[in-house]
Amino acid sequence: MEPFVRHTGAVAPLDRANVDTDQIIPKQFLKRIERTGFGEFLFYDWRRDESDFPLHRPEFASATILAAGANFGSGSSREHAPWALQDWGFRCIVAPSFADIFRSNCANVGLLCAEVAEDAARELIDAAPAAVTVDLESRTVTLASGRVVPFQIDDGARERLLNGWDAIGLTELRGAEVDAYERDRERSGPDTVALGA
Repeated sequence: MEPFVRHTGAVAPLDRANVDTDQIIPKQFLKRIERTGFGEFLFYDWRRDESDFPLHRPEFASATILAAGANFGSGSSREHAPWALQDWGFRCIVAPSFADIFRSNCANVGLLCAEVAEDAARELIDAAPAAVTVDLESRTVTLASGRVVPFQIDDGARERLLNGWDAIGLTELRGAEVDAYERDRERSGPDTVALGA
């Protein structure tokens, strides 16, 4: 997973609260097990049914930051929602609040959820597509106006994102402990050896 330290990018606005994971990526597109290829189905129903949906507009085509309303990512715990957002090209989502499981799923794939105050989210949405800088080290967002606002993030998620540690990376960090456990644990059955050893 690529570390996230600081990112500057254009903002796409999604001026809606309570956006759930079925709206982010509808259930009929969950048949794949790969983590890629979901971007084309991001907000599928809204993009199909609303000609003025923000992601249709050329000024938001290269946006890498999504600014949204409160309770973003509610609903089911599908990992496909962060995968779709990431596959579309987003590196960060900024909103007043996030559903817990969604926020955790995002951190697991390297997508930052930056929780800001309502007025900061409103300023981001209103100024889009103006570029902003999201700094995970300082936990701040520098808005287009120059105002610097703090954002909330769990310390563990912050550390994983800064270092680019997914679940496999975290396990590898403890490789010596795993090897010692395997070497020293009692076994009730026969010892096994690798084929060809």
